[in-house]
Amino acid sequence: MLVSDFHYDLPEELIAQEPLADRSASRLLQVNRATGTFADRKFREFPDLLRPDDLVVFNNTRVFPARLYGRRSGSRSQAVSQRNPAAREFLRGRIEVLLTKQISQDPNEWECLVRPGRKIGIEEHLFFGEDDELEAEVIARGTFGERRVRFAPTENFFGKIDRIGHVPLPPYISRADSASDLERYQTVYARERGSVAAPTAGLHFTPEILAQLRDRAIESAEITLHVGLGTFQPVRTEVVEQHKLHSERYTISEEAADAINRALRDSRRIVAIGTTTVRTLEYAARQNAGEILPESGEANLFIYPGFEFRMVRAMLTNFHLPQSTLLMLVCAFGGQENILRAYRHAVDQRYRFYSYGDCMFLE
Repeated sequence: MLVSDFHYDLPEELIAQEPLADRSASRLLQVNRATGTFADRKFREFPDLLRPDDLVVFNNTRVFPARLYGRRSGSRSQAVSQRNPAAREFLRGRIEVLLTKQISQDPNEWECLVRPGRKIGIEEHLFFGEDDELEAEVIARGTFGERRVRFAPTENFFGKIDRIGHVPLPPYISRADSASDLERYQTVYARERGSVAAPTAGLHFTPEILAQLRDRAIESAEITLHVGLGTFQPVRTEVVEQHKLHSERYTISEEAADAINRALRDSRRIVAIGTTTVRTLEYAARQNAGEILPESGEANLFIYPGFEFRMVRAMLTNFHLPQSTLLMLVCAFGGQENILRAYRHAVDQRYRFYSYGDCMFLE
């Protein structure tokens, strides 16, 4: 299967650069997987599309300001050996670091992406914030230019990250982050800190929409998958099956496991809010012979057409980039021909695309 089979044409002006003032005012494309038919709706109609016995599963991860801007000064040994002030200043280049996954607690060790990637080497020291309040050393390099960094021990590490970090808006949003993104690039039910990208299908929910679900006695459950490189890394192979997905941390509580297993036993429909929820549930089911256990782990399940879904029977999702693993997952769930036709319909009808854009409900 070729990656190019998942291409579609998207006019640049349909890429949403700003969120709507009202989250629930987003448009929703309803797709019937069996018949291939579409219906153009508003997201505020979503509760009406659910069945009374559905179980709706949310990813409650919370985005943190994971993009850091700072400076580099070469490795410590280089910096010490430079006696010429002009040479020392040359080494103090500006850099950008996107923290993607925490590896250890003390000292704080992280996987990250860096810019400019080619210039930042192992043993180099990076400094962030006023008066260099955070310092990190590059300790390893990944296959595709990722780095592993170790921060020097410091008090209130995450407090400093919250103060000097920036909202990690995706690269197709061609503007700097603003104060409003701190609240808007976050679901209203976000609880567990750890993601570098929002589970964007959840961005459409408001407290009022969640209250409607409760008023209708529609059961819900929350799991956690911290969005990292596995969700948005590009596919660098020509053949789909050759791509390997980075792992991402997940947690399923005992309460959530009980609710999901009850729904399975009663043959009720499990509705996943977002592709991250889909991958977590399907991965966990494959680790435990089709049952969901309360556990934490690392999920790296790559879902593409031909995949057999065991858990999820309906899904809410945003519109995704061409040739991305997220689009491949949606095609696996809804049928490749159906989904690409639905995307062409969304383009023709001027839907808004990607993180701050509109959504699709597949049932």
